Amino acid sequence: MELHQLRYFVAVAETGNFTRASERANVSQPSLSQQILNLEKEVGHKLFHRLGRKAVLTEAGTAFLERARRILFEVEN
Repeated sequence: MELHQLRYFVAVAETGNFTRASERANVSQPSLSQQILNLEKEVGHKLFHRLGRKAVLTEAGTAFLERARRILFEVEN
């Protein structure tokens, strides 16, 4: 698990959209999507329901969001 993956995950969770999250993170959308897929493989759960252009957190994603925010907060402080 890498910090940029956590940042991308939080961006998608907060925007609800992979394209907006990629713009926010200044990375291409395909790259961001691939990193989210890699993160999902590593944690062993789908983190988002992909509904057309919308990305909605799964139950596992909701639980993971709290952890990701805590990790990023600790790293930044």
